Amino acid sequence: MRVSEFWRAVDQVFGEAYGAVVSRDVVLEDLGGRSAADALDAGIDARRVWEALCDSQDVPLDKRHGKGLAEPRD
Repeated sequence: MRVSEFWRAVDQVFGEAYGAVVSRDVVLEDLGGRSAADALDAGIDARRVWEALCDSQDVPLDKRHGKGLAEPRD
């Protein structure tokens, strides 16, 4: 997953406004207590950040592929 794909997926799953908030304000313990935005800035893989964000927000597996990304694997 590219960083641009991460942001498209955030917008699709959470909406543009809430996605910006959740990506900036939710502390992700799986990523060392960083927000998603901070984790990306620190160079953490976008797919790992996406999965951690989805886990923290209880996003169903079938919604995690995001717009413009491959369909989820079975």
